[in-house]
Amino acid sequence: MTPAIRLAKKQGIVFHTHPYDHDPANTNFGVEAAEALGVTTERVFKTLLFALNGDPKQLAVAVVPVSGLLDLKAAAKAAKGKKADMADPKLAEKVTGYIVGGISPLGQKKRLPTFVDESAKNFETIFVSAGRRGLDMELSGQDLVALTQGQFVALAKHD
Repeated sequence: MTPAIRLAKKQGIVFHTHPYDHDPANTNFGVEAAEALGVTTERVFKTLLFALNGDPKQLAVAVVPVSGLLDLKAAAKAAKGKKADMADPKLAEKVTGYIVGGISPLGQKKRLPTFVDESAKNFETIFVSAGRRGLDMELSGQDLVALTQGQFVALAKHD
């Protein structure tokens, strides 16, 4: 059981886990999850860490749909910073306790400011990593925001 699942259970949140076969050669984790689970990429959300103002110690979490990209300007504004850059993957793993491709917004080693793209409100439930590659959890966006003490913000941009 991952820390993400433990947290959701402890808080009494309604959620469902969805294991799937992860192909180790596939590095497009979110699209792989959407295809394996038979849901649209708009309902599967990826967890990204970003650094504020060039300071790798000043991190925050963005949860955006796999179908889009993180708008770094919007992320910086949401986190009340001037500038945002993607966090180094090794640092993201160290801070969260999860590996890239399996980083869950829930149950991270260190609680970070968390921002969930407002498109999550368009769905009854969304899918996020449950803390390892090949395992997603389905829950409401509202519950995700409550569990992370986060907030909904417009974060995603689409090509």
